[in-house]
Amino acid sequence: MTESESPIHERKVATTKAPTYKVAVIQMHPKPMQPDRNFATAASNIRSAALQGAQLAVLPEYHLLNWKPDDPKFKSECARWKTYLDKYRALAKECNICIVPGTILELHDADTPDERLLNVAYFIDNTGDVAGKYVKKNLWGPIERLHLTSSARDEHPVFDTPLGKVGMLICWDLAFPEAFRELIAQGAKLIIIPTFWTLSDCSPAGLAINPVAEGLFLDSMLTARCFENTCAIIFANAGGPPGKGYAGRSQVCLPYVGALTRLGSSAEGMAVVDLDMQVVEDAEANYQVRADLARGDWHYDYRHNAEKPVDSKL
Repeated sequence: MTESESPIHERKVATTKAPTYKVAVIQMHPKPMQPDRNFATAASNIRSAALQGAQLAVLPEYHLLNWKPDDPKFKSECARWKTYLDKYRALAKECNICIVPGTILELHDADTPDERLLNVAYFIDNTGDVAGKYVKKNLWGPIERLHLTSSARDEHPVFDTPLGKVGMLICWDLAFPEAFRELIAQGAKLIIIPTFWTLSDCSPAGLAINPVAEGLFLDSMLTARCFENTCAIIFANAGGPPGKGYAGRSQVCLPYVGALTRLGSSAEGMAVVDLDMQVVEDAEANYQVRADLARGDWHYDYRHNAEKPVDSKL
């Protein structure tokens, strides 16, 4: 090889032509303890997305109530979860659009020893059917662990949807690469992440170094996760008034590209974008992450199994 030549690492070219989907990411400010008002805002955005030809609309985590577990009405509002799930199912059918209604807080077995509060993301298809649901696994410190029940060692589910195989994660799950590995090992190529992530989630020490450290965290991790898993990501975060700590940065990401669109400030808004899944196929043909994970002799195992974790003291 002469000095003018570049090294060539031969990779296969993707042979399948993948579809392009039009998707909407909605960044809204969840008004505290105002579920009917918040639903009306969400529905208005979803109808607008459908009129623009979107096949999927994604809302943020906690979009109906915000996060107010100490409010005396909080539990009773969480007990109404099915009312809002049914409303979203009817809206999906009416508008012929798939909806991920952020997350819905569900109170089960209230005032019994089995009482549990779950933070649940649903994928509703365009006929109004529930294609799948996911209960948040990685809870954010005592803020959530004192109130929510995690899905713990349940497997991360993957669903067949009108947009192919889809996995869902919620907010702090983003920090765990194992969650993504488990989803892509089951064939997920699109991962949807409803989120309520604020700039003030950072510690005082971190904020002193970089007041927008959490924004850097989000932008860096979302791009990295797309590359390292050859997947697409739809990330819908809550927005809110400036100066109140809302991070925003809702975005749709791909490998090679990074953010196709990003709502860069905390302001409410919606972006509708064409998501070309061929980019995912091209990235996999180049990086072969999924192919390596599928090998029987691969070095790492990120999947759950029925066995209990090994005692670290042994």
